[in-house]
Amino acid sequence: MISAEESPTLNSEHTGASHDAANETGDEKAPESHVTPEGGAAPDPWTIEDAKELYMIDRWGAGHFDVSEDGKMVVAPLGAKGKKVSIPEVVEAALKEEGLKAPLIIRFQDMLHHRVRVLNEAFNRAIAESKYRATYRGVFPIKVNQLREVVEEILEAGRPFHYGIEVGSKPEVFAGLAVHSDPESLIICNGYKDDAYIRTALLGRKLGKKVILIAEKLSEVRAIVRISKEMGVEPEIGMRVRLVTRGAGKWAESGGDHSKFGLSTSEILEAASLLDQAGMKNAFRLLHFHIGSQVPDILIIKRAVREAARYYAKLRRRGHPIEYVDVGGGLAIDYDGSRSTSHSSMNYSVEEYARDVVWNLADVCDEEKVPHPIIVSESGRAIVAHHTVLVVEAFGAIERPVSEPTFEVKEHKLTTSIREIIEHTSERNLLESWHDLQQAKDQSEKMFELGLLELDVKAHVETLYWQGAEKIRNAVKFLDQKDVPEDLLGLEQHFSAQHICNFSVFQSLLDHWAFGALFPVVPIHRLDERPTAQGTLVDITCDSDGKVSKFIDRHEEQRDTLPLHAITDGKPYYLGVFLTGAYQDIMGDIHNLFGRVNEVHVFLDDDEDCGYYLEETIEGNTIGEVLRMTQYEPHDLAQKMKAQVDAAIKQDKLKPTEGIRLLNEYERGLKDQTYLSFR
Repeated sequence: MISAEESPTLNSEHTGASHDAANETGDEKAPESHVTPEGGAAPDPWTIEDAKELYMIDRWGAGHFDVSEDGKMVVAPLGAKGKKVSIPEVVEAALKEEGLKAPLIIRFQDMLHHRVRVLNEAFNRAIAESKYRATYRGVFPIKVNQLREVVEEILEAGRPFHYGIEVGSKPEVFAGLAVHSDPESLIICNGYKDDAYIRTALLGRKLGKKVILIAEKLSEVRAIVRISKEMGVEPEIGMRVRLVTRGAGKWAESGGDHSKFGLSTSEILEAASLLDQAGMKNAFRLLHFHIGSQVPDILIIKRAVREAARYYAKLRRRGHPIEYVDVGGGLAIDYDGSRSTSHSSMNYSVEEYARDVVWNLADVCDEEKVPHPIIVSESGRAIVAHHTVLVVEAFGAIERPVSEPTFEVKEHKLTTSIREIIEHTSERNLLESWHDLQQAKDQSEKMFELGLLELDVKAHVETLYWQGAEKIRNAVKFLDQKDVPEDLLGLEQHFSAQHICNFSVFQSLLDHWAFGALFPVVPIHRLDERPTAQGTLVDITCDSDGKVSKFIDRHEEQRDTLPLHAITDGKPYYLGVFLTGAYQDIMGDIHNLFGRVNEVHVFLDDDEDCGYYLEETIEGNTIGEVLRMTQYEPHDLAQKMKAQVDAAIKQDKLKPTEGIRLLNEYERGLKDQTYLSFR
């Protein structure tokens, strides 16, 4: 075994020689005085426009989101020309007036009305421009957000357009029939069906509603025929066709030949024959297709529409009285602002989508000389994604140790070597200094494994290593990116802090964890300040996957860190996760038993001084409520704790008054919310 003195180290003689040699290469790019920010030129003043560009708010905001002059995120629920609401002010009102705390979901309900109008008016304009000889009857797929207050707002907003709903399960059928009230709008019934599902849907037909049952397989057609005869009601049936055209992105597999839903060409013809034999030929009213959720490329949508239009035309020419063509979902949201075919983006607008659906249907129908069908679409994300903002509080950060240790430490050859590396680092030898630092750190780790290094020395080496790395990082900032050596390109990421946020990824951002979906994340205040750090977000679950470490980027498909501000002691730092209104509200998991978060609904009102009011607040789950979801009855838990406290009192482990106090605290705690509370 070798001693510490005998082990190879980066001694001062070697260190100085190597750096002197580097200084004589003649390929230096800048004088040494420009190594650090302190010695270089001052950065340009930070502006609100810089913040908008950095966080790409102008790209993904769709005219709804902006930054005020005082550096706060604002939202315009009615679009770019509408009234703007300060998001931090809403958070403050929720905290002070309603007693709610972050994490907090804010719903801007007027935006639901706006998004419904945007979609319906886009189709109506496209129909008028193309002289299309039928109408548009959209439906909202409630699986995207089944919350009652969301569905009811959408139906209310869609009443002038006879905008209906789509359901895909037995519970959704029960909910849908009850909240649907417009006899001119549709209820589209998707998903696999048993007799109870079909009977419930046909109850809607008895009530005079336009309920269309979509057949996913031949056995469903037989069941619909049988139950319709039993109930004495004439059904309206749609056939979902499996197109050859497939979607793109993360949900491409939900369409195409291998889709779990739909009928082949031969099955559609057989289903039509079954209806004819049953005397229900006129029941075949709709042709349906779906190529997947969040389809980023308009060319795929065009191909799918033309393929489906051809099916419709051929079936009409065979004498089947189909009245509707349902183009399914897939209308995407530009989550990352890239306006591309990235899975988190889209290369088209709502207006282009509507024009292409209308024109391609009309073109095929005119060619085949068949009537234009009524167009149905099942757009969900485009309606609800924008209206919800998840606000989380960052209450701490895990950062690299760069300050000198407060404990006493003896100087060591390794620490001396690293100090000299730092001292001689200049813009002319950044790469060599980085390699020398890594060598010194590697050596300290090997010596520690061999028992040749004490803890205090190892700790000091780590601190000095990060001091040296920080000096190199600061110097790299002043270089042209094309001049930065490859080994130094990822240095910034080494310094990224982990901002600890009071929320659960599994409850509130399940798509990010499960599918890698990207959501815009922006500080909702302090945007008039230049961010000083790169960071990621970690939640308060005990799972290492509870983090947000992929973010949107203007130049790349995604980035690994987010520009953030330093957390100031005693002052909350709030981050907004935007475009979370689709799926995240309803798909959350109670991992670690973190329940639903607090919620506030905002409505615009000109009579209010601030221009809006908080219409409703919904408190998040209590500890007792989430425990009950997993078969822990709070009353039973309290009784078991009481028995243990009583036993501890009898054994003189607790005084009676102390036992009563602790038991009361336990019972009060069951009524607290599941997230952390700091103030």
